[in-house]
Amino acid sequence: MNLELNNKTVLIAGASQGIGYATALAFAREGARIAICSRDKNKIEHAAEKILQETKAEVSANAVDLTQAEDILSWVKSVIKQFEKIDICITNVGGPPKGSFIDLDDTQWQAAFDLTLMSAARLSRAVIPSMKLQKWGRIIHLCSSAVRNPIPKLGLSNAIRSAVVALSKTQADELAKYNILVNSILTGWTHTEQTNQLLENIAKSEQLNLEEVIAKRQSAIPLGRMGKPEEIALPIVFLSSAAANFITGSTITVDGGESRFPF
Repeated sequence: MNLELNNKTVLIAGASQGIGYATALAFAREGARIAICSRDKNKIEHAAEKILQETKAEVSANAVDLTQAEDILSWVKSVIKQFEKIDICITNVGGPPKGSFIDLDDTQWQAAFDLTLMSAARLSRAVIPSMKLQKWGRIIHLCSSAVRNPIPKLGLSNAIRSAVVALSKTQADELAKYNILVNSILTGWTHTEQTNQLLENIAKSEQLNLEEVIAKRQSAIPLGRMGKPEEIALPIVFLSSAAANFITGSTITVDGGESRFPF
């Protein structure tokens, strides 16, 4: 199947590791030009070097604080200057910190709002003018299956990622006339650095060994295991491709079957 991604310019946030990195690599393998960012300059440059060595794709790497509007605008402008356009935008950030609702104060809520919702809003808003000019664009918001099944003590993520999905549907309605398609991916439990840290924290708080926590978590997944980052990346690539030209406003869950409620 020809996905028609060769020479498309893809902007991917939070791509130094985990799902973001796997997504960048998957697009690069399809011949796309890649612009990636994370907060850590050394990590994102190392990620770009690995992608370049494996795929020979054009890769741009920048250190960007996605909670800062000026950083986002500067990054998008630099990518357009280098590649002349942006075809595909993948919004992605690490989750806000865990905590019981009663323990979360306004400062933590505001920080989570800026990180999770406003980064998606600002980044997609910044790339839309380039997409409108060519009457073609794809925006994919990377979210969490917590939108369907709230995860205990992750109230910030549960609530605000739900807002990102609502944003995605709103954008899909407003941008369809420009042939800009907008969808969201809800990821389940996936083997990433962040997930590993979360499971270690759970093991510590429940006074269990890590293997017990992982086994308990995986037993709730019909496929009997957590996902791999590349298993999230490939559906993102599909939704960005010519094979998905009639899909917009959709919320696709990739979680091994754990979420089975209609949405």
